[in-house]
Amino acid sequence: MQLSALQLYSLSKSALEQNEVEKSIFSCRALNSQFPEFFEGWWLAGCIHLRLKKSEAGLISTSRALSLKPNDPLVLMQRIEFLSRLDRDKEVKETLEVLSKLKLDNAAVHADIALLLSVEEMHDAAIRHYLAALHYEPGNAWLHYNIAAAYRFTGDIKKCEASLDKCLSLNYLDSEAQSMRSSLRTQSQDDNHIEELIRAYTDNTITTSARSGICYALSKELDDLNEPEKSFGYLKQGSDIRRVNMAYDVKVDENIMSFIKQTFDSANCVQKAIPRSGIQPIFIIGLPRTGTTLLERILDSHSGIQSRGELDVLGAEIAKQTAISANKSSLSALDMINQCKTIDLDELADRYLSKAVPNNHDGGYFIDKLPLNFLYAGLIHRALPAAKIISLTRHPIASCMAMYKQQFRDIYPFSYDLSDLGRYFVAYYQLMNHWHSIMPGAIHSVSYENLVTDTEKETRQVLDFCKLKWEPECLKFYESSTPSTTASATQIRQPVYSQSIDRWRKYTDQLGQLSTILAEAGIDVR
Repeated sequence: MQLSALQLYSLSKSALEQNEVEKSIFSCRALNSQFPEFFEGWWLAGCIHLRLKKSEAGLISTSRALSLKPNDPLVLMQRIEFLSRLDRDKEVKETLEVLSKLKLDNAAVHADIALLLSVEEMHDAAIRHYLAALHYEPGNAWLHYNIAAAYRFTGDIKKCEASLDKCLSLNYLDSEAQSMRSSLRTQSQDDNHIEELIRAYTDNTITTSARSGICYALSKELDDLNEPEKSFGYLKQGSDIRRVNMAYDVKVDENIMSFIKQTFDSANCVQKAIPRSGIQPIFIIGLPRTGTTLLERILDSHSGIQSRGELDVLGAEIAKQTAISANKSSLSALDMINQCKTIDLDELADRYLSKAVPNNHDGGYFIDKLPLNFLYAGLIHRALPAAKIISLTRHPIASCMAMYKQQFRDIYPFSYDLSDLGRYFVAYYQLMNHWHSIMPGAIHSVSYENLVTDTEKETRQVLDFCKLKWEPECLKFYESSTPSTTASATQIRQPVYSQSIDRWRKYTDQLGQLSTILAEAGIDVR
């Protein structure tokens, strides 16, 4: 007896949910061959292709589904995932534009669309969909938090704080919401959240992970109120909770940076690739929290420069090209570094530029601001000879303290322990000295302290390095409406201020171990 479309669909869907993929495929093939006009069959085929990571096949199944139900939101979201996996960024944007204009009455679908839009930094459209979702689910704390994040990225701090207040009125133990709210402005004796944070900290139902986030929020607000001893106590407690759950050994990073120095000597840093015509990258490198976002915003205000934010393109392409060169599917970090000596530099440059260059920009430069690109400075110099490399520096202890105070999300594992931080900073410092010694003049250094005390002078020098003319709009960077997704998203909406330069000094007593590690490596910590 022949099964109906609904029966085949049910069999295939149930098998997929139980991870019986072969059985699901068999039923789905029968469904789509016998009932090609049954929309749900092609949608289910897309689900299978997502599970199997078969993106090209997924584009076929979504095309068939969309021919039956044009602009179906669930299928469009499938299609975006397939296009993203194939690095077809232009089509991702085009499909998102279609998706963002749909009129829907489902809160969950609106929320899913908003998340996709946020990933592509289409925050204004994401906000519209979060608002639509909240229309149907006004008591959803998660939605209030996500729209707050979008408001923060776009610089609407008042709406961000109002949304966080709503989120926390529904769940005051949400540590991410508490941390974000505390970071939005300088707290005062008359207007702060310490009482609520203490209540959350002492709540018997709070998870250990959430308590860590509450500690960061308490530390920040107590620092604002100039209570360094209490502030540092909570900061250390929050950091220790994060660190104890991490399988991280700073020695691995020390070995990587040491091997980079051994591998990239003067002979291996000679510019060999053919310079590309057209728009060129400006790499802003350094450690996080050293002013990279500030400089990015200043330069992005220049008519000849457009920022692309923190791109992960270069590292990903280096990994791909070194694996191809070694004829392996993947390499260890040390093997990858060693293989960089024989990598096809022209192929690396072409692939990087094909993904990193912005659309519709007729200026001379774009910015790639991923701080950890400092690891690849030698390879950048070889493969992209027309690129500009700008390194941000900051007082060593100020730099480490700024990272230690920041609750990063799933990155920079060295930043949660002062000993790890000190050792990582020493390795970074020595690697940067190595780059400067073997590539004299290739990297322009900018001191954070100088940048905030004499912004125009430092900016003029950067523009001279890039062979660009001075534009006074660079000093009005805080008026830009361009979204920022970094930890500095709030600060860059304000004019330059220098209050944070020596803020670390009130923690001198707590930073003795860090200071010793740096000083013993010959680093000036005065």
